[in-house]
Amino acid sequence: MTTSASKVPSAQTDRFVHDRLPPQALLPELVYPLPEMRIPAQANLVDVLFAKAFGNGHADRPMLRSDKITLSYADALERVNRIAQVLTEDLKLVPGNRVLLRGGNSIGMALAWLGVVQAGLVAVATMPLLRAKELDEIIDKAQPTVAICDAKLLDELEQTQAAHPVLRTILKFNALGDPQDLGALCAAKSGQFTPCPTAADDIAMMAFTSGTTGKPKAAVHTHRDVLAACEAWPRHVLKATAEDIVMGSPPLAFTFGLGGMLVFPMWAGASVYYPSIAYTPEAMVKLIKQIGATICYTAPTFYRQMAVFAKQHGVSSLRLCVSAGESLPDATRQLWKEATGIEMIDGIGATEMFHIFISSAGDEVRRGAIGKVVPGYTAKVVNDDGVEVARGTIGKLAVVGPTGCRYLEDARQGNYVRDGWNYPGDAFMQDADGYFFYQARDDDMIITAGYNVAGPEVEDALLKHPAVAECGVVGLPDEARGMVVKAFVVLKPGQVGGDDMVKALQDHVKATLAPFKYPRQIEFLDRLPRTETGKLQRFKLRQP
Repeated sequence: MTTSASKVPSAQTDRFVHDRLPPQALLPELVYPLPEMRIPAQANLVDVLFAKAFGNGHADRPMLRSDKITLSYADALERVNRIAQVLTEDLKLVPGNRVLLRGGNSIGMALAWLGVVQAGLVAVATMPLLRAKELDEIIDKAQPTVAICDAKLLDELEQTQAAHPVLRTILKFNALGDPQDLGALCAAKSGQFTPCPTAADDIAMMAFTSGTTGKPKAAVHTHRDVLAACEAWPRHVLKATAEDIVMGSPPLAFTFGLGGMLVFPMWAGASVYYPSIAYTPEAMVKLIKQIGATICYTAPTFYRQMAVFAKQHGVSSLRLCVSAGESLPDATRQLWKEATGIEMIDGIGATEMFHIFISSAGDEVRRGAIGKVVPGYTAKVVNDDGVEVARGTIGKLAVVGPTGCRYLEDARQGNYVRDGWNYPGDAFMQDADGYFFYQARDDDMIITAGYNVAGPEVEDALLKHPAVAECGVVGLPDEARGMVVKAFVVLKPGQVGGDDMVKALQDHVKATLAPFKYPRQIEFLDRLPRTETGKLQRFKLRQP
């Protein structure tokens, strides 16, 4: 295997992120076993993706679509350049500065992300559902000086800005008619911008993931990482073409969404459709038919809910359906196949690894398995000592390849990377033919309907309610959502458990955290199971 590539001097004069990367001994081994993964020492990923599209004759082909506008690759590049001009000329940002991005999936959000990275800045995309408390933690960690925010989502960000003087400027987009709209500011620019000549190992982005402690971890990725990832799963498994129209539900703030709904379509010269409406299962099926979408990304829960409508309305244009974000039950795979005739592409990836590293498509699919290791990566199932176990034995998954985990200044780096290998925190079994079978998470993370929820974070929110004395939160198996968030609550004396209290506690969590984190089930107990030292025994809460 080929490791490391030649280097050029960094273009990022702001060394904030570089100086907070893990020590050498805790860095993942990065390997580039395929020729296409050997990225030049100087590479700006946005510049490379646009240059590839133009070089393949796609300048006038559609790139970004919505119900209001379609932008060609040439149109999009001009707008990306204008955004980069505003950031560097008007706001005087320098390479390496962080820019927080807040918005759902839209052309505006996609252009903003590309403009930030084109300028050599570090994109810090955040989920649109996050509340001020969660934004506080991200800003504390990333120290962005500028934010670009969808006008509909300003409230929570403005609320947290007051406590963070480092965030000196908020630009808004999708604020038509407002002279301070990003589009209005860009209109004064020429659209001529020389992409920042970043080293391939300069930082392109950090993606926040919430671990089992509830404290956000910032996974850092370079320009090289993202470009090398384009040459792995998209090239060897997905195999999209310039004729494809991509749509789906994963947010651009997730690396699953960023890859599937922006970067990978650009790599293929394809186009992406961003809806102006909130997705429901039926609305997604109708939109697939209306726009002639050929590739769909969403979570297993959504495919299960979409199946009845796919059978009713038809999705004849679809040729590829990608499932990730949570485990895919075989029953869901078969339900979708019966409704559409399409064999889903399952995959497991990680924010820390950028995207999918185990997956299979078409005739390579084996029932019950996620798939085989993606070309460019090596994966094995190991015991607690890192020794590979016999095929057919359950153990911990370990992965190495062209991408790897680098947390920003986080003691948990040593839990994820050991001896150069990445440990995503999943229990797997590998069969004699090399197929990987997912078993469970080996930590307390709850994955529900494609979203990651940390139990301790929900516990902390519940404990802020005046009626709650103690609580424990776990994930329980659920046929519809994969897992469901369940809270076990001990109330204070004089408080009564019942339907009214359940609703009050659920509403309280929704108002404190992103709404998808609220406990859908609440059970009231007299006491919680604890060890002699007072530690909560979550495994007992998971027992029937």
